[in-house]
Amino acid sequence: PQIEWINSEAIEKKPKDIAKILKGLDGILIPGGFGNRGIEGKIMAIRYAREHKIPYFGLCYGMQLATVEVARHILGWNDANTTEIDKQTAHPVIHLMNEQEERMRNSSYGGTMRLGEYACVLRPGSLAKSLYGHEFVMERHRHRYEFNPMYREELEKAGLQCVGTSPDGKLVEIVEWKNHPFFLATQFHPEFLSRPFAPHPLFVGFVQAAMKNKKR
Repeated sequence: PQIEWINSEAIEKKPKDIAKILKGLDGILIPGGFGNRGIEGKIMAIRYAREHKIPYFGLCYGMQLATVEVARHILGWNDANTTEIDKQTAHPVIHLMNEQEERMRNSSYGGTMRLGEYACVLRPGSLAKSLYGHEFVMERHRHRYEFNPMYREELEKAGLQCVGTSPDGKLVEIVEWKNHPFFLATQFHPEFLSRPFAPHPLFVGFVQAAMKNKKR
């Protein structure tokens, strides 16, 4: 497959041209990241992928911004955001966990990230479960902000399915959008465990969905 790099700030500068900017793409991937540069353009691209049934794969920040997108455009919470960007938002759908906030108060950013390998339990019948082929996986993380469980019920009713969680069910690790050919986003970094001759099953699934979309 051919990869086309798109600067999300270009979408922000000309939002009415988003269809022209994204024209011809068979799949859209939003990678990990941080900070506020270009995030509105990324959110617009996610919305375009969701509404136009274009395969979408979000990695870490790509999962967090997908959550923000659904909160804004399906639930109508126009100010919904991650507290990384807006600490005063009335709908902090992505936030710091209490223990992380405590660490940041005591030691700035040092030791406040969720790093390393963690377990994830997959929901039966989900796209993620079908791609992995089993219900329990181990994946590597490198992030600070998390899906806010206070909003889980409303977001799931809106259509954002929380199909992968920590074993205790407290942390959301994978989300999917229902009634879409491929809309999947992970809090973890599947690219950390992907190799040229042993590609990660989620990447395989995304590429296959993009190829199918191309034929369509």
